[in-house]
Amino acid sequence: MEKVLDRKGRWRNKVVAFRVSPKEDELLETKVRLSGLTKQDYIISRLLEKEITVVGNPRVYKALRNQMESIYEELRRIAVGETVDDELLETLQLVAITLNGMKEDI
Repeated sequence: MEKVLDRKGRWRNKVVAFRVSPKEDELLETKVRLSGLTKQDYIISRLLEKEITVVGNPRVYKALRNQMESIYEELRRIAVGETVDDELLETLQLVAITLNGMKEDI
């Protein structure tokens, strides 16, 4: 079998797997999309406590646009006086950080 190296010339042959709830998966997918990284790179960076800097590109722009549409629809459903879901607030914070181009642990 021929070795396949990643973009940085590393031989990655170890598999790490874990289970998450549907809500955790949704939050993870949102953070990955907004980071502009692959899921693998995002998870490894977070596990190694590396800072993630979002660099704008078409993929990040599309993720931001789609997330903003989702947030807009959610906000339209919230009636006056109802509480806002903590997940929505966290997503809003992620979008704001991404839009501001700040370095943040997302």
